[in-house]
Amino acid sequence: QVQLVESGGGLVQSGGSLRLSCAASGVIRNTYDMGWYRQAPGKQREVVAAINSEGSTKYAVSVIDRFTISRDNTKNTVYLQMNSLQPEDTAIYYCNAGAHVFVGIPGDYWGQGTQVTVSS
Repeated sequence: QVQLVESGGGLVQSGGSLRLSCAASGVIRNTYDMGWYRQAPGKQREVVAAINSEGSTKYAVSVIDRFTISRDNTKNTVYLQMNSLQPEDTAIYYCNAGAHVFVGIPGDYWGQGTQVTVSS
């Protein structure tokens, strides 16, 4: 059984930074794609960033040049560095793992989510 545990969320002022971490445990392959999704109140869950096993990355247009996704396979951990945060980035952020996350198909494994709140 795979478990994903996010951490690093919190309250930050507009323009600030946060770094989210997602630690994976259980039977998880280093060949899995990993991704970060977010869901704001009253909105659908949306993909923020994805990274495949080779380290290639993709980003939602709204976060390009502000967010960076990375992974450390030795630690089974994926990160999301978020800079220049804006109030519209406020959401619950979820980690996701699966075989096709990089091509836009969410995987079967989700974390519990971590709240990110950006004040203006």
